Amino acid sequence: MRARFIPAAALAALGLSLAACDSAAENQVEETAEAIDERAEAEADLTEAVEAGGPAEETAEAQADQIRESGEETKDNLEDAADEMDSTPQ
Repeated sequence: MRARFIPAAALAALGLSLAACDSAAENQVEETAEAIDERAEAEADLTEAVEAGGPAEETAEAQADQIRESGEETKDNLEDAADEMDSTPQ
């Protein structure tokens, strides 16, 4: 049990040290990106739930997939931009 705890603690410390390298602005952009993706996921779930078992179920599933993809793409683009914020010399 103790052998598992030490690597986990080391990973946690590493994660905290890496997070400290990010600027506040970068962290805010990443939080916003995650929120956008979560909203898209919720919207897609709702779209599927509303049409579940109905005649438009397949259409709703396709639309939900598109919503999810769009949210993920937006999140990825924002996270890439956020990463660039700290790598750009000031």
